[in-house]
Amino acid sequence: MTVHLNSQTDLEDAVHALLRQDPRLKPVFELTGMPALRRREPGFAGLAHIVTGQQLSTASAAAIWARLSAAFVPFDHDSLRKARAEQLGRLGLSAAKINTLKSIARELAAERLNFDVLGNEDADAAHNTLTALHGIGPWTADIYLLFCLGHGDAWPAGDLAVQEAVKIGLGLKTRPTPKEMAPLAEPWRPLRGAAAHLWWSYYRVLKKREGVIGGQQRPGPKQ
Repeated sequence: MTVHLNSQTDLEDAVHALLRQDPRLKPVFELTGMPALRRREPGFAGLAHIVTGQQLSTASAAAIWARLSAAFVPFDHDSLRKARAEQLGRLGLSAAKINTLKSIARELAAERLNFDVLGNEDADAAHNTLTALHGIGPWTADIYLLFCLGHGDAWPAGDLAVQEAVKIGLGLKTRPTPKEMAPLAEPWRPLRGAAAHLWWSYYRVLKKREGVIGGQQRPGPKQ
């Protein structure tokens, strides 16, 4: 059964289960306390928001998203599928992002992609479904599954902040690669998404100790 993190209570239950599953997480939790649930809008809008922000500063991404969401009300796959590329470009989207969003919109319109089904699939299968889409890389897929669909087992193995936190928290000599992150997270199934929340909190604690407020990686289109 797929675990969903739809509320703070869901996350707290999952974190307590993780602490029972893997005692190595207890010192991490003692430093971080209970992480707060972070969610974003679901559906096409949520995925479009993530794609829009790729390779941009937070301020630039927010400005472009504000223009996009104001231009299309409601913001849905049909309206974007029918929009002219020239109009989308004037709103600030690159040609690559326009192609990505239009491709996703076509998949939804043809009913070859269903976000409700995706949210209830095994995390690895859902990840593979998303990364098969044009312009969607592993980081984008995992962030969408975790934050937009609340998938409790989504594991953002390519996130630099999570990698660094895992390295320090587990006493590793080097920061693990995305490939190495997969076996490291096996003890946390089917709650790897909750583990990611905990590791992000740990990373922020570490950065604050260093006097730097850290943030998560902003990815490229095909990471």
